[in-house]
Amino acid sequence: MSELNDPRVFFAAERTLLAWNRTSLTLMAFGFVIERFGLFLHLLAPNPGMPVERGISFWVGIAFILLGAYSAVAATVQYRIVLKTLKPIEIPDGYSANGGAIVNLLVALLGLALVAYLFIAQ
Repeated sequence: MSELNDPRVFFAAERTLLAWNRTSLTLMAFGFVIERFGLFLHLLAPNPGMPVERGISFWVGIAFILLGAYSAVAATVQYRIVLKTLKPIEIPDGYSANGGAIVNLLVALLGLALVAYLFIAQ
């Protein structure tokens, strides 16, 4: 239980959550670029008419996207744990403490949707 009675503690937790949100988005974007790099190499191959095979870039890209989705969920869980330790006086009146958590969970869901799309599209 926090004994500071200061809303800055809450805002620090929210900033940390949003920093993890940026990290998860970056991991997913990097994974998508890696996954699509295999397609780019296929287009540069001498026989571009050959069917596209799932190479190492596909699996590494998928792993990065899943890591990004996991980090978004894990950050949300940690944020909710921190919120439980705060007193009501530390959260400003009328301020929604769930906005960042909802965004993080939506990012995770969209990451999983991206993985599903990449499996279907190939």
